[in-house]
Amino acid sequence: MSVEDLTLPNIEQAEFKVPQPADFKPMQSAHKPRILLLYGSLRKRSFSRLAVEEAARILTQMGAETKIFNPQGLPLPDAEEPDHPKVAELRELMMWSEGQVWCSPERHGAMTGIFKSQIDWVPLNLGGVRPTQGKTLAVMQVCGGSQSFNAVNQMRVLGRWMRMITIPNQSSVAKAFAEFDDNDRMKPSPYYNRIVDVMEELMRFTLLTRDNADYLVDRYSERVESAEQVSQRVNQRSI
Repeated sequence: MSVEDLTLPNIEQAEFKVPQPADFKPMQSAHKPRILLLYGSLRKRSFSRLAVEEAARILTQMGAETKIFNPQGLPLPDAEEPDHPKVAELRELMMWSEGQVWCSPERHGAMTGIFKSQIDWVPLNLGGVRPTQGKTLAVMQVCGGSQSFNAVNQMRVLGRWMRMITIPNQSSVAKAFAEFDDNDRMKPSPYYNRIVDVMEELMRFTLLTRDNADYLVDRYSERVESAEQVSQRVNQRSI
């Protein structure tokens, strides 16, 4: 490669944008950050739900507006039409949110089917755009035994696929059955402190990025395609 040759003959110049500091909007939104929390168990005493409820309390104290989706009654993906009440509720919450918290138990070394089904009901595109893209994401898991990170690692991959801004910090609660008291409140512990850390970081990233979410996920490859072409490419029913 010649150092002097900086030409880009394959680039469509009209769609080639050089990122500039001036492209970023200042923080303008005055409403509370809107955070959706999802959990991955239908058990009566679900520790992923209890962890999410603790996270919601922390986020509320930090100034967020929080909503927790109850997956009870959500059909298996494609078993019902998208206008099913639980599916419609989930999709509306996805669009409403500016950030999300995902928490799943680890089962057989992976996130649960209950959790994955919730994400699988989110359409890959609405007019060529993923409805989750540009939203912030924090991932957590609860473990029945020793601490593991299989579920959070999987959720990071899933969050990236959904084009979400997944924060660096995460939480994994070992022996979750021992971390909650008889009132279903989390006991003081390093695990609790880590959840506070994760929610604090989620709030910071949400405040930092929510007004620039569309810009942060704007892509050259999609600018050179028409909206119709993008929609056809990412919404292939034959797959």
